[in-house]
Amino acid sequence: MLELRPNCECCDRDLPPTSADAWICSFECTFCATCVLDVLHGVCPNCGGNFAPRPIRPDRALAANPPSGVRVTSVSTRSGSPRAPRATPG
Repeated sequence: MLELRPNCECCDRDLPPTSADAWICSFECTFCATCVLDVLHGVCPNCGGNFAPRPIRPDRALAANPPSGVRVTSVSTRSGSPRAPRATPG
C-alpha cells in the first residue's frame, strides 16, 4: 500500500492524496511535478531512479487507508545536492 506522503521532498509543497501533481519513484520518494521537471530533471536524488505520477486513491478507500502525515524533506534546492532524508511529524 502506498504511503501517499503529504509533501514534496524538495520544496515542501503540500501534495494531498487527490493531487495529480505528485510524482513518486519506486521507493516512494515524493516530489511535485515542477521539482521533478525543473529541478531534478526526472532523476530521483535519493535512489537515481525515474518518476511516475502517483496514483490517486479513491475517496472511498481513504478512510480505511489514510495517507501518511509524516513530512519528508531530502533535497537542498540551493545546491542541488541530495542530503539525508529528514522526517517531521505531520
